[in-house]
Amino acid sequence: MIDRVSQKLALTILSSLVLFAIFGPYIGEIDPYQQNLMHILTPPNSEYWLGSDQYGRSMFSRLAYALRLSLFMAILCVTTSALIGCTLGILAGWRGGWIDSGLVMLVNILLALPALVIVLLLAAMMPGSFIALYLAISLVQWVEYFQLSRTLTRKIMTSEAIQNSRLLGFNNMYLLRRHLWPELSTPVATIASFGAANAILYMASLGFIYVGIQPPTSELGLMIVELFPYYSEAPWLLLQPILLISLLIMSFHLLTWRKS
Repeated sequence: MIDRVSQKLALTILSSLVLFAIFGPYIGEIDPYQQNLMHILTPPNSEYWLGSDQYGRSMFSRLAYALRLSLFMAILCVTTSALIGCTLGILAGWRGGWIDSGLVMLVNILLALPALVIVLLLAAMMPGSFIALYLAISLVQWVEYFQLSRTLTRKIMTSEAIQNSRLLGFNNMYLLRRHLWPELSTPVATIASFGAANAILYMASLGFIYVGIQPPTSELGLMIVELFPYYSEAPWLLLQPILLISLLIMSFHLLTWRKS
């Protein structure tokens, strides 16, 4: 019961955020880059529903675009990492030998460095590049899928069910579809939920130290650091991107929350 309630709450929050990201710019009908110096740090009103920032730009529109960018990054990184990690993990666990040894050595090299350091180094080489951020985050996240799929594949390939299917003449595609993927799908989905949250945090962290997405593009981490000097004058502005990041992370974590 607790699992179902938490997952329903997570889906409700995520659905609301996705709808806001998709339709928010059309509802607000204000260009997120349009400056109006006559309305600097305006509190929420009928024209600026969530107020305006230090340049008089609509927070409603900017948050919608920033949320869209974060969700797109999360989906892109999770899809790429899962595809690469699961494919290589299954290959290593299935074939073994030098393929397994070589891939494990590559993974150990990547694990020797903290993930955030790798992402920071690659992002700093091309600051402001969405592609660089995407490649950097995907580079560190595929390792988790690899380790999981390799371990489960090695275990499943020695099971009686696999041996019986081989004796009956079933091909490798059948073994993958009938035996491997049903065992992999649930843990992969769990890692994907945490991976989406981590991708959003990586992107926001890099924006916070100015090596991520650059101004004037709307990005949640960058918005936090830009609005921080105005906290005493307009605290509601700083709290908005922080709240969005918190809701995103919480909803992705609740999707995989389990009662102990």
